[in-house]
Amino acid sequence: MQKNNYMDIMEKNHMEIPWHDYTENDSNVLINKAGLIEKASVIGRVGLIMLSCGTGAWRVRTSMNRLAKELGVTCTVDVGLMSIEFNCFDGKECVSQSLSIANTGVNTSKLYRMEQFVDNFPKQEAHLTGEEIHRRLDEIESIHTLYSPAKLGLAAALACCAFTFLLGGGPIEMVLAFIAAGIGNVIRTKLLKHHYTLFLNIAVSISAACLTYTVCLHLAEMLFHIPSFHEAGYICSMLFIIPGFPFITSGIDLAKLDLRSGLERLTYSVIIVLVATMFAWIMALLLKLQPQDFSSLSIDPVLHLLLRLITSFCGVFGFSIMFNSSIPMAATAAFIGAIANTLRLELVNFTAAPAAVAAFTGALTAGLLASIIKKWNGYPRISLTVPSIVIMVPGLYLYRAIYNFGIMSLTEAVSWFAAAIMIIIALPLGLIFARILTDRTFRYCT
Repeated sequence: MQKNNYMDIMEKNHMEIPWHDYTENDSNVLINKAGLIEKASVIGRVGLIMLSCGTGAWRVRTSMNRLAKELGVTCTVDVGLMSIEFNCFDGKECVSQSLSIANTGVNTSKLYRMEQFVDNFPKQEAHLTGEEIHRRLDEIESIHTLYSPAKLGLAAALACCAFTFLLGGGPIEMVLAFIAAGIGNVIRTKLLKHHYTLFLNIAVSISAACLTYTVCLHLAEMLFHIPSFHEAGYICSMLFIIPGFPFITSGIDLAKLDLRSGLERLTYSVIIVLVATMFAWIMALLLKLQPQDFSSLSIDPVLHLLLRLITSFCGVFGFSIMFNSSIPMAATAAFIGAIANTLRLELVNFTAAPAAVAAFTGALTAGLLASIIKKWNGYPRISLTVPSIVIMVPGLYLYRAIYNFGIMSLTEAVSWFAAAIMIIIALPLGLIFARILTDRTFRYCT
């Protein structure tokens, strides 16, 4: 009896689309003169690649509309988290297609290439055949991660280490979080590479980060006589799992009344947060960890300001690398994040502003800076804004809320949860108002 091989077990649930079959019979016909089905294949594929990069429904629809207008086609699009349904009309015929991706993620380098493709389409691709256009899209679609799992682990380690300081942790917590987050994200990227399911990926990587932090802390206690109260930093070691992109894009989509995409992205974000915090809570019970407050640091205000700028830069740079940004793009986002996040923290410290108001101000600042810088370097605005404010997402608050729910400390849980929700609402609102102020096309429902 023949045993099932690996390929039989791993048969894809989502069949691949043979894009080149749409152009096989008319390979010498320019796309402007091609049939509606061939034009629709180009429009749909561009939208699907944009969607796979993690951008929101408004940007996907805008890109598809621009191509449709150039090709003399009317296009109506309905966009979700992982699927697109669209119709193309040319006055004589109508083509309807339903497309989907197998998994969602973030790839800012591919998004940048796709935005360049759409911007240059009237001058370049519009004068090519459908086959030549699909070959160019093949090249863009082949852009996977720019970095190895080890480099992505280092990026997560840097981001979480910086996160630890910004949340009030000291050098010991920062070092332990650096090690634990790095190992956790290496495991996460390995699981992603082998296409393991979302829940397993989150559970294993979060558990590994918590376990690594605890083991390193116990070793430090035995070798260097480090006191055990430094266990508070274990929360920071798992903040690499924060779903910043879907959180922010869901708010932008809801603002444009793209309810399907907005609610699906919000649901996806909530799933990640719930699974991550649940397994972190389970690991805390098994390892006897408690989310205590960090011990206070006595730092001169000017030095503290400089350290906040540096750590904010490092944190945003790390998150941006995790989103597959190039080094220049990550550095640009980190510059924006250093200013916006430091402004947020200083507002809380010196003006007693509520955390949500400070978060709104920080996000608004990041959005305005990104709009100015985009005119200079052409980077996608969302590739700059989301990494720069993901460091403001209250992962610590969300975890403490779930932890207190788990131990039935309901008053504490509700307080942490309410504070987290207010900040989460404020962040996309800040970006949305920045877009309203700087982008004329974003002000209208058209």
